[in-house]
Amino acid sequence: MKHLLIFILFLMLCLPGKSQNVKWLDELNVDYMSAGWSNSKANKSIAGNPLKVAGSSFQRGVGTHAVSSFLIDLNSNAQFFKAQVGVDDEIDNGAGSLEFVVMGDKKILWRSNPMKKGDAPKDCNLPLTGIKKLALIVLGLGDSSNDHADWLNAQIGYKDICPVAIKQITPPETPPYVLTPKVSPFPRINGAKVFGARPGNPFLFKVAVTGKRPMTITASGLPNGLSIDSKTGIITGTTPAKGEYIVKLTAQNSLGKATRNLKIVSGDLLALTPPMGWNSWNCWGLSVDQEKVKASANAMINKGLIEHGWTFINIDDGWEAPERASDGTLNPNAKFPNMKELTNYIHSQGLKMGIYSSPGPKTCGGFLGTYLNEHKDANTWADWGIDYIKYDWCSYTDVAKDWSLGELQKPYLVMQDALKKCNRDIVYSLCQYGWGNVWEWGAKVSGNLWRTTGDITDTWTSMSGIGFSQLKNTEFAGPGHWNDPDMLIVGKVGWGPSLHNTHLTPDEQYTHITLWSLLAAPLLIGCDMSQLDDFTLNLLCNDEVIEVNQDPLGKQASPVKNSNGIQIWMRPLEDHSYAVGIFNGGNDDPYDLVSWDSNSSNAKAVKVLFSDLKLKGKFKVRDIWRQKNLEVKGNSIDVKVPHHGVAFLKITPVK
Repeated sequence: MKHLLIFILFLMLCLPGKSQNVKWLDELNVDYMSAGWSNSKANKSIAGNPLKVAGSSFQRGVGTHAVSSFLIDLNSNAQFFKAQVGVDDEIDNGAGSLEFVVMGDKKILWRSNPMKKGDAPKDCNLPLTGIKKLALIVLGLGDSSNDHADWLNAQIGYKDICPVAIKQITPPETPPYVLTPKVSPFPRINGAKVFGARPGNPFLFKVAVTGKRPMTITASGLPNGLSIDSKTGIITGTTPAKGEYIVKLTAQNSLGKATRNLKIVSGDLLALTPPMGWNSWNCWGLSVDQEKVKASANAMINKGLIEHGWTFINIDDGWEAPERASDGTLNPNAKFPNMKELTNYIHSQGLKMGIYSSPGPKTCGGFLGTYLNEHKDANTWADWGIDYIKYDWCSYTDVAKDWSLGELQKPYLVMQDALKKCNRDIVYSLCQYGWGNVWEWGAKVSGNLWRTTGDITDTWTSMSGIGFSQLKNTEFAGPGHWNDPDMLIVGKVGWGPSLHNTHLTPDEQYTHITLWSLLAAPLLIGCDMSQLDDFTLNLLCNDEVIEVNQDPLGKQASPVKNSNGIQIWMRPLEDHSYAVGIFNGGNDDPYDLVSWDSNSSNAKAVKVLFSDLKLKGKFKVRDIWRQKNLEVKGNSIDVKVPHHGVAFLKITPVK
């Protein structure tokens, strides 16, 4: 009898058709499911809430965030895949759209078509006979960052007695390789070629110069009220009357001399080129303190980044006191014993100081926000000498009446008025994650830059999903108003005191910096500046790459070709040349979001036809990262592009 019971139990557990032959998706290691924000979660939404789509609740499933990918090894033992898919109800304002894709052995088996919040879940029921590898992918469609996606009641059926191991395939690692040549000892003037300031306000501009020291830096044609320190290249004073002033800069050392013009525009616009600097959030999170900020400023100077045009030192959330003073002033907490002294020190080095707040009662980190104290706080920041404010929506959700355009704009209009009444130039960064197509109205509330997306994380799916989706906002970028796809995720990051090397491969980091430069995006370093290694410095100190980002024309790149996993993006430059990025892998093609096998990491040989770029005539071509000219064969150029990597070219017409 005992043996009979054991045999019956065996049949119940392992025979085909029994429940044990169904593997639920939430039973797999969902840590292997990449997400564009946060970490994918079993039986919860990406934000950790119960799964809920179109008002219906679900007990089982996996919550993730586009762009997301999950690769499952089936070993040809699977019979079917069943699931419902949808956009989670937890999205605040209903914005954002995404698409679910199921692939088997590198072929698309099913697509959901675009889905938004409130759409009823869609059924997916697929046979998997003979399929070896299954990929579950969620694509963001570029209209918001609220791409909270749910795979609901997802399960895989197997034909064999017991299911085989199911694992995520990870790509092989590429060792770091440095492309940027060593800095020449001869003088070279770098950084922005145009600078905007408001008449009558304090003026600060650091002329960035590389080369052997000592160096003498002069500026002829400076308007009255401005002067330059010939040793440091720091220009200070009071901004002159409204108008444009062409200043001839000269840098000279024992080896030679370099000259370049700087256009000073005294008027209404700041940030005539995308802001460049450092922000505390992606490394220190809420653990930021005064010493960490000062150390970052010192590293900016000692490691030479200041001489390549890096300017801002920005404190993110976590500096605020727990209560306002009796007169309503918002003071810093004990981690920042003297904010004005810190700002003065940073200014003395030729750098600028940024700070953070929220229009709501609380910041994202739970500290005091600016709600109902906008003018007082703006005046406090101006008194401290603040040059940049990141204004993060956060708890204003609890204040806003609804998600209408007027309510989305309201807090930023209030701060716009407060900043305009300060006798100080403060760059205004709107952080509300792309809601209400902020790129269409950000400039109208005096925003100098605006986040187009949610927070970036150091994964390929997050970075590429954000970067390659900057399509609908292209025409709204320009001098004084920039689309901001969030901070850089190179170097040591961690969002708190525990740091790690970025999870981006070296090839992916080259893609990251190249794409952000083509997008005319703000460049805000997010790593621990005191631990910058040679590879990260190579990424951040290539002056020809920076020149593309800082080009005075201010045009954002757009894609001109997308075929066979290769995307080509192109940006016109002020000197009538073009910056062109050839990318191997982007989020438009679901195939390229997954490392299917070892061949997925192969480089691709690409022939770039000038006709593909809609260019006619003769051209010279330069490799921007390597800073060397390339051979042009007729009407094309041949490049080899690593997996998830890039070839970055400057194409110049030849008369």
